[in-house]
Amino acid sequence: MKPHFLVAAVVVPFLHLSILVAAPDNAATVHPEISAIIGEIRSVLDAQVAAWNRGDIDGFMNGYARSSETEFVSGDTITRGWQTVRDRYTRKYDSREKMGALAFSEIEIKPLSAEAAVVTGRWELTRREDKPNGRFTLIFRKFPEGWRIVHDHTIVVRRINREARIPGRK
Repeated sequence: MKPHFLVAAVVVPFLHLSILVAAPDNAATVHPEISAIIGEIRSVLDAQVAAWNRGDIDGFMNGYARSSETEFVSGDTITRGWQTVRDRYTRKYDSREKMGALAFSEIEIKPLSAEAAVVTGRWELTRREDKPNGRFTLIFRKFPEGWRIVHDHTIVVRRINREARIPGRK
């Protein structure tokens, strides 16, 4: 019988958070702690977009946990460690032209507890030659320095070449 009490003690707080998060987007129905978590995570994402759009990869990387356990998954590749993820970004986006302008949309922040959350959304880069975009799933954890990404699973949905969209061009 004791295991049932233990399960209930662990599951009930998480169910409580899930019920509050699932409530309609109405400030009166969302618990203040949940609103605070959502606001803090949204601030991290907004800071990442701002840093990216000024060409500051290190500022963008401030959104990630500085840990050897931080993960970035894209395609069939898993990159582990904050420094390795940073190195990947600096290699792949070694110029302002390659970085383009970043935008996030359709962001959903789902707190799992007072110290963990899952975030899903859409990303898009606007560049001169193309407009790559896709989806992401992020796992955030709360650290003494604030909310940070510990796992990033990003996919490319499609690459739009602006030239290809001009009627009459092949």
